[in-house]
Amino acid sequence: MPRIDPITTKSAMPAEHQHVADAVLEVFGHIRGPFSMLLHSPALAQQLLPMVTFVRHGTTIEPNVRFAAILTAAREHDANYVWAAQVEQAHKNGIREALIDLIREKGDPAALPADERDVVNYVRQLVRTHRVDDATFAAIKDKYSPQWIVELTATVSFFGFVAQLCNALEVAPPAGGDRF
Repeated sequence: MPRIDPITTKSAMPAEHQHVADAVLEVFGHIRGPFSMLLHSPALAQQLLPMVTFVRHGTTIEPNVRFAAILTAAREHDANYVWAAQVEQAHKNGIREALIDLIREKGDPAALPADERDVVNYVRQLVRTHRVDDATFAAIKDKYSPQWIVELTATVSFFGFVAQLCNALEVAPPAGGDRF
């Protein structure tokens, strides 16, 4: 049960802020999860929507690696809602079930392709220790541009923000969603 009442319809908002609910509906097609909480601060919700669009469509990170990062961030934060919602998105984007299963189980990424393995290691270190060791960073830096690295780190941080919001406010995962 969420700790504050979710806003799940446009009509639940004051008229002067309903345009923000319209923007959420435009991006997601529904109001649920973190944005059902963020709409309690319409200005914040409005500022965050472009980041959703960016991490979905604007980043230079390839989908398999992007979802490796997003799912690892959700799993490392034990964020049930974010995990379920992002597994749903991963399925829609053709992400391998083996990658999803490994991250769900917090398994050893050694058998993953190098790009996915390096990203899982990078994200785990960043979330667990708030740092990335030199060897892990070098593995990423040797393959990718500074822009790519910044976008990866920002994506992980964005999903950490969303995870913490959902965890603190006890946002329930979507019905039928994937579970840890």
